[in-house]
Amino acid sequence: MQPSGLIKSFIFTIASLALLLLQDVQAQTGVSAEDARAIAKEAYLYANPMADSYRVLYGYFVDRENPDYKAPWNQIRNISRVYTHEDRAVQTPNSDTPYSFLALDLRSEPYVLTVPEIDNDRYFSIQLIDLYTHNFDYIGSRTTGNGGGHYLIAGPGWQGEAPDGIDRLIRAETELVLAIYRTQLFSPDDLDEVKAIQADYKAQPLSAFLGRAAPAAVPAIDFIKPLTREEIAKSPRIFQQVNFVLQFCPTHPSEKDLMARFARLGIGAGKTFDWDAFAPEIQAAIAQGIADAWDDFAVLKEHVDAGEVGSGDVFGTREHLQNNYLYRMTAAVLGIWGNSEEEAIYPSYAVDADGQPLDGTHKYTLRFEPGQLPPVHSFWSLTMYELPESLLVANPLDRYLLNSSMQADFVGDDDGGITLYLQHDSPGKELEPNWLPAPAGPFYTVLRLYWPKKEALDGSWAAPAVEPVNRN
Repeated sequence: MQPSGLIKSFIFTIASLALLLLQDVQAQTGVSAEDARAIAKEAYLYANPMADSYRVLYGYFVDRENPDYKAPWNQIRNISRVYTHEDRAVQTPNSDTPYSFLALDLRSEPYVLTVPEIDNDRYFSIQLIDLYTHNFDYIGSRTTGNGGGHYLIAGPGWQGEAPDGIDRLIRAETELVLAIYRTQLFSPDDLDEVKAIQADYKAQPLSAFLGRAAPAAVPAIDFIKPLTREEIAKSPRIFQQVNFVLQFCPTHPSEKDLMARFARLGIGAGKTFDWDAFAPEIQAAIAQGIADAWDDFAVLKEHVDAGEVGSGDVFGTREHLQNNYLYRMTAAVLGIWGNSEEEAIYPSYAVDADGQPLDGTHKYTLRFEPGQLPPVHSFWSLTMYELPESLLVANPLDRYLLNSSMQADFVGDDDGGITLYLQHDSPGKELEPNWLPAPAGPFYTVLRLYWPKKEALDGSWAAPAVEPVNRN
């Protein structure tokens, strides 16, 4: 049956109106719906880790009412304990090393970080992280040794040279920087020693270190309220958040073209991302672009879960990541502020040897063959996390990990190997030294190798699989 002339005319009119509407949308925004979707996807991959990092920084160093508040900017806060299940701000925290935290505002002048002499058998590190979430450098056992020293951290606006008395000048790409200190704790009885070391960590402006007058003060930062973790996951307001953060991040030469593309949607330092000003078609395209980013993440996570992409791939410097923003986002989602591979690697277990997700309704073992314990210059640990929160697990032993400092207490296998038990219920009193308590539901574990040896980095040593026990 052929359409009548009237129907043909109606169809033509509707098509013409649709075309005019599309043209009008493009005229208003300067971008088509197709381009908006592509830009939003790219911008979301870029923005996600920066927004999540800002969320935690705000809670740690700005919001004094936040239960996780640490200290004002430019002041070290020592946490003279290890993390427990009650610490809820950061995904996948370690519970091996008491932390110290320092957020630096480098706009006015550089800061000098002073480190005391530390026994050579005790691991420590100061991880330096910029607003992009790059690990731009380290101070510590691996990089500078345990002999102590003074280290100058300079922002992008300072072009001076290191004065006398400074052991090393470290330049940051962004004006705001986070320093995470980790000091190894050997046992609960060792805590006073850790406290004494932490008390000798110091941070002071360069002018104070040199005994000179301070430069003119810079304006106080009017920090905006961060998005929640749930909002970061889905809200286009993330682009307003990243616009705020980017004002402290001079554009890197490799990102000039990227920022030009983002600017078409009002994304960038000094830009206004006005969601309400976008036509519905553009809003829908932006939302779809965010969904596309998560689709890419889901695909990559399958490779992470399969052990094909590891922590060493997704954490590190800008040079290491080569502006792979999907990797950078994945690092933030799975465990923000993780170490670079030279400092630590994190073989993780989300599935068992049969490819099935780990769950506390089942029992599992992790066996290290004789002579095949994780190869490290410092120490290793295996930590349990409940899902979906990726946080430490409350348990009757208050035990969140098993590590090399406990090795003397492990029950060895007859052949000299060591079997660890990952399950909700005790494996029996005699095997409890080898028991890592699991939640009743889904979980995953992270094997941390601090200062890994060459064989751990080049793949000649491989972490063993988690084996299910009597699965029906």
